[in-house]
Amino acid sequence: MVTRRKVVALGAGAAASLAVTGLTVAGCRGGDKPKDASWNGPGQSGTGSAAPSPSASAEPVTVKITPVANATKVSPTAPVVVSVAGGTLKGVTVSAGDRKVAGKLAEDGSWRSTGTLSYNTTYNVTVSVADSAGVASEQTSSFKTLKPNGVAGVTFQANALTALRTGATYGVGQPVMVHFSRTVRDRAAAEKAMRVETSPPVEGRWRWIDGQNAHWRPARYFAAGTRISVEVKLHGVNLGRDVYGENAATHYTIGPSRIAVADGSSHRMKCYIDGKMVRDIPVSMGKGGTAKTPEGKTVNYWTASGVHVIINKQPSYNMTSASYGITDKKDPNFYDEDIKLCNRISYTGEFVHMADWNISAHGRANTSHGCINVGPANAQWFYDTFQVGDVVEVRNTPRQLGLMDGVGDWTIPWSKW
Repeated sequence: MVTRRKVVALGAGAAASLAVTGLTVAGCRGGDKPKDASWNGPGQSGTGSAAPSPSASAEPVTVKITPVANATKVSPTAPVVVSVAGGTLKGVTVSAGDRKVAGKLAEDGSWRSTGTLSYNTTYNVTVSVADSAGVASEQTSSFKTLKPNGVAGVTFQANALTALRTGATYGVGQPVMVHFSRTVRDRAAAEKAMRVETSPPVEGRWRWIDGQNAHWRPARYFAAGTRISVEVKLHGVNLGRDVYGENAATHYTIGPSRIAVADGSSHRMKCYIDGKMVRDIPVSMGKGGTAKTPEGKTVNYWTASGVHVIINKQPSYNMTSASYGITDKKDPNFYDEDIKLCNRISYTGEFVHMADWNISAHGRANTSHGCINVGPANAQWFYDTFQVGDVVEVRNTPRQLGLMDGVGDWTIPWSKW
């Protein structure tokens, strides 16, 4: 409902003094001094001590407020617009409780909001105007924004175990990963509002790993030094079944190219930095074969072939066969040890780590339960040198890395991404 009430009339010079560009005063009343404007209202030098009487010949003032009064289900991306005909706009306030919405004058003289509206919120609009005779009046209106069935929050991930740190540096295998707190059913609508910019520019594509995770990557690993910026503008976007999104942004940088190639046949891991091989490390990889847990689950002891990406790094980590169901200490596949210098490369428990207990097998035989075992000096170098997002390519083993067993994005050919 729109209401209109007369307030104290202002001096004749007041209306003229408000006709300036850049009006940013919110909710000013008849006697307030507008920002960045000269003021010759009542009580100031050069004016009379009493306000003039309204002029009967003053042109009627028409105020238009959008959204219209009592509107409901208003999109939170819709701007609040106030325009005046036959008078001077003196101030606009758009508020919900103590929270005010920012706005400014447009070139056509109307006021337009620049701040963001919230979901399921009632906003009150107060407009102050003066007619051609300087008589001030005020109009109020209210509207309510739409109420979603749910709101999908957005976070950025380096992987499912590690949040992406804005401004951090990652390896050449680090794709853009957007995680939604709710299932996205209209993926096309989401993709239209998700933008990735790289410097230098590189072509990339989105792929939905599941209903809550969208990844973006180029055809090949990122070039060293690439700067990546991500902007998700989903506030007010219906993601399906009236679940709406939120806005988020991040940026990160790609560091030097660090790629390790571990070969199950040669028992060597060659490490390349910016294309140059800098270390050839003897290793022992997964011994192969399978075992059954008491629950009937099959455990595979091959190191998976395919492009792995380092997920996280821990100086010490407890590794136990109990994590996949083997708890009998008499079982030859039972183990429970604190392992040092651990670089995780899959969610199912593959690591590049120090293994000083079987150095005799390094470079000669595959004896591990699936990890890439490295001797102490090489393990320390690898731990200090390789970082999250760096690549570990595993070759010549009979098991393949799955898309969702870690950052498996690079296992998918570009033609199918």
